[in-house]
Amino acid sequence: MPLPRYFRNDAEQLARRDPHKQLIASLTRLVTQYPPDSIPPGGGLYYGPISIAYLFMVLQSEYPNFTIEEYPMGTWSAVYLKQAQDHMKEYSGPTTKKCGVSDDIMALLAIGAASAKDADMAQELCDYAAVVTDEEAGNEWLYGRAGYLYLLRLVKASFEDDKKVQDLLDDTADEVIEGIMETSRPWKWHGKAYVGAVHGAIGIITQIVLTDSSWASQLEAELGALLSYQYESGNWPSSIPPVKDKLVQFCHGAPGVVSSLLSIKQYFPNLRDRIEACIRKGRACIIERGLLTKEPCLCHGISGNALALEDKEFEHFLTYTTGHELKSMEKDGMMEKSDDPSSLWCGEAGRAWTWAVADKGLEKRVLGYNDL
Repeated sequence: MPLPRYFRNDAEQLARRDPHKQLIASLTRLVTQYPPDSIPPGGGLYYGPISIAYLFMVLQSEYPNFTIEEYPMGTWSAVYLKQAQDHMKEYSGPTTKKCGVSDDIMALLAIGAASAKDADMAQELCDYAAVVTDEEAGNEWLYGRAGYLYLLRLVKASFEDDKKVQDLLDDTADEVIEGIMETSRPWKWHGKAYVGAVHGAIGIITQIVLTDSSWASQLEAELGALLSYQYESGNWPSSIPPVKDKLVQFCHGAPGVVSSLLSIKQYFPNLRDRIEACIRKGRACIIERGLLTKEPCLCHGISGNALALEDKEFEHFLTYTTGHELKSMEKDGMMEKSDDPSSLWCGEAGRAWTWAVADKGLEKRVLGYNDL
C-alpha cells in the first residue's frame, strides 16, 4: 500500500524547537554521516558535494566563529569543494540540455569567482553564455537558462566594487534574458508547459526579475496568467493544461509559487492585490496539505514548504524535520527516503539551511533559488 502524500496538520497548538540547537545537530549529522569523501560527484548546487560546500560557504558569513566537529564553516566548505574538484575530469561541462544550477563546471566557477573574488573565473563563467544562449537551450532553473542567471547573481554579489566585472555579468545576463524572452510561449520542458519553481514558468519569471527587475513590466501578463491557474484549493497545477491537484511541494505546487511571489511581488505593483490574495490561499493549502511524507528537504519536502509560511507556522513545520522526528517517522514506516540524503535540495544540508533561517531570523528564501 503506497504512503499517503502528507499527514494531517492537526496539532492543537503550534510547536517550536530551539533552532540554534537544531542547526548544530543538523550540521553535525551532515559532516559525520556524509563526510566529504563519501559524497558522489555531480549535481551542481542542487545535490552532491558542491551543494554542501555552497551551504557552508553561505553560513560562514552568518556564523564566522562557529565550529562543527572542531572545524569552522569555511574549512568544511573547502573540503566538500575539493571532493568536487578532484573529479573535475568526470564532468562533461554545460550543454544545451544541462546549463542551469545543476551543472558542476559552472557551479564550481561561480563559487570560485565569488569566494576568491576572481575576475578570470567570472569571465570563464560568462564565456559559457555561448552554450546557454544557443537556441536549443532550455529555459527553466534546474537545467536551463534561468539557473545560469542565478549563478551570475551569485558572482555579482561579490563584485560590488568592481564595475568592469559587474558590467560583464550584466551584459551576459541581458543576453540570456533576451534569449528566454524570445522563446515562444508557453515555455516548455520535456514537451510540457510546467508552472512551478524548478522546471516551470514561475521559476523562469523569478530568476529574470531578481536578476534585472526592469523586465518585470514585460512579464506582467505572463505572471497574471500564472496567478489565474491557482485551484480553488489554493494549490497550483504542475503543468498546463491541468490534470490533478495533487503535488504540494516547492518544485511543483503552491510552496514554490508562494515563495517566488514573496520575493518578486514588489516589482509588480499592478498585480499587488491579486498576488497577496494568491499568497494567502496558497499558504492555507500548504498549512493543510504540506506536511509531506517524503523525507524533509527543500525541493519536495517539509523544509521547502515551511519557507513559504509565516513565522509561527514556519517554526511549527520545522519541528517535523528534527533528527528525532525523522527517526520516529522512519520507524513508523511514514517516510519516503531521499535518493540524495546529504544534499542541499534533497536532504540534510537543506534542512540545516532552514534551521539557520529560523535561528538568524533571515528572510525566508530558498538557497540557490531566491536568496540573491
